[in-house]
Amino acid sequence: MKKYASAPAYPYVIWMLIFIIVPLLLVVWYGLFKVENGNIQFTLEYFARFFEPVYIQVFIRSILLAVISTAICLLIGYPLAYILAGSTFKNKSVLLFLAIVPMWMNFLLRTYAWLTILEKNGIFNQVLRFLNLPDQNLLYTPYAVILGMVYNYLPFMIIPIYNALEKMDHSLVEAAADLGANKRKVFRKIIFPLSLPGVVSGITMTFMPAVTTFVISKLLGGGQSTLIGDVIENQFKVSNDWNFGSALSLVLMIIILLSMRIMTKYEEENAGGGLL
Repeated sequence: MKKYASAPAYPYVIWMLIFIIVPLLLVVWYGLFKVENGNIQFTLEYFARFFEPVYIQVFIRSILLAVISTAICLLIGYPLAYILAGSTFKNKSVLLFLAIVPMWMNFLLRTYAWLTILEKNGIFNQVLRFLNLPDQNLLYTPYAVILGMVYNYLPFMIIPIYNALEKMDHSLVEAAADLGANKRKVFRKIIFPLSLPGVVSGITMTFMPAVTTFVISKLLGGGQSTLIGDVIENQFKVSNDWNFGSALSLVLMIIILLSMRIMTKYEEENAGGGLL
């Protein structure tokens, strides 16, 4: 009986094996091994290249822009999620729909749309001219890259926080208010600690694609704000250096895993003492 019960899981296991495990093993293989004169050798020389100044600079820029965009998404996304979760509007689902509807559009189309908005004669500068303000050259700058990241990844911040706030036990909020706590203290002692799982999920879901992106930086940055994702793409598609590209990918995976671990540990610590 157990044999038949586990049968539906086989397609999923096969899918994971082909599209997750095998590609990951290939990345590890190309990053840690090389073939010379028909001999397979373990090597760390591709990781050593990562510490060259040019790649360190690109890596720092990638982390910085990802952190900034994630912070902006949190500053915008948390209040929006809080409003959505606490709204008495009977058609609250409409507001949530408006928040996530951009995700229904193709990622490239969403990014290309900002080209027409930010270009020299785009909508943004036309509005500035209408207001008798000087034109702003935002396209092909780090600001445009951050704007593209925030726009594309903001729903990934809103949805987890909204779900956490929606599932929160509101009787705790009512009890705190009955005991004389003001709104600020209720938020700091009750609401925010209970929403931390959603905040951590939102930060993780926003930071990971932001630090690895290459489409946004290529289209909106115009090659002026090269990120680590652009370097990895070039190693595979232009330089044909799969070994170094795989090594960079592994470094990025390690950084992301460490970030996730730190965020998870922070969440566990706050969950244990947040309501005390």
